[in-house]
Amino acid sequence: MFHQPILKSDARRITVMQGQARVSNEAGLTLTTVLGSCIACCLFDPLVGVGGMNHFLLAEPPQSRGAGELDENYGAYLMEVLINQMLGLGALKGRMKAHLYGGANMHRAMLKIGTINGRFAQSFLERERIPVVHADLGGTAARRVEFLPALGKARCRSVATEIAQEPLQRAPRAAGDVELF
Repeated sequence: MFHQPILKSDARRITVMQGQARVSNEAGLTLTTVLGSCIACCLFDPLVGVGGMNHFLLAEPPQSRGAGELDENYGAYLMEVLINQMLGLGALKGRMKAHLYGGANMHRAMLKIGTINGRFAQSFLERERIPVVHADLGGTAARRVEFLPALGKARCRSVATEIAQEPLQRAPRAAGDVELF
């Protein structure tokens, strides 16, 4: 029995790593990432078929840093980069729509970094008047996100956080003689 492949042979996948933003209008391209407390914002302009994804670690730099010292770890920087890259491919900000993913609070002992990141992304998009058409934020589970930028379609799945309950066991030893060739 033959199974249809999920992606066409001419399809491409690009992993968006922490601190990156990627934009495209290429049909068949999938942007993908894995998130814990980080946030991925997927923006798209449905009229021109342009979309993109960013992946940021923290919302904003601490107050002790200078205002001009934004870098790729911060949403304050990467949200602007994503919007500007989309404008460069013909998108208009007034037509952009957003999906938001991530913001999990992975460890109880740590600050609620995921919650802070999620709130930042939502308020940033609200200030920029970009509607959020779907959000999957918070919780304690990591997420795997796939985004088709030319279509503005996304899929988000939780990543298992628990280790298998049943310990792995060794295969039984073979009985008898071993014959070498």
